[in-house]
Amino acid sequence: MKFKLILAAVNPNLTYDIIDIAKAQGATGATIIPGRGIGGEDKKTFFGLTIEGPTDVIIFMVEEHIASSIIKVLDEEPTFQDFNAGIAFSIPIDQIAGIQSQIKKFKEKVQSKYL
Repeated sequence: MKFKLILAAVNPNLTYDIIDIAKAQGATGATIIPGRGIGGEDKKTFFGLTIEGPTDVIIFMVEEHIASSIIKVLDEEPTFQDFNAGIAFSIPIDQIAGIQSQIKKFKEKVQSKYL
C-alpha cells in the first residue's frame, strides 16, 4: 500500500468544509496547524505593522488512489476557487511508521471505492 500526503493551506473559515470534502472521498482524519499566510497581493500595514491573514494548514495522509480524487474534488469546489481560499497539493510518502492501527481503515476505504 502506498500513501500520499495532502497539504492544504486554507482560509480558516473553510477548514472544516475542506476536511468534510476529504473525508467524503475517503480520508480517515486530518491534522490542523494554524499559521499565517502571505499571498499574491501586497501586504497590508497599519501604523507600520504588517497584517498577515490567518491560515490553517491541513495535513491528510491518504492512500495514493484516494489522494487524486480528493485533489480533483477540491479543485472543482466553488468555495475553494475563490481568491485567497487556499491551495492544496499532494506529495508521495517514502517511509511511514505508526499507522498499524489505521491500516484496516485504509484498506476498507480503498476496497469499497475501487473493488
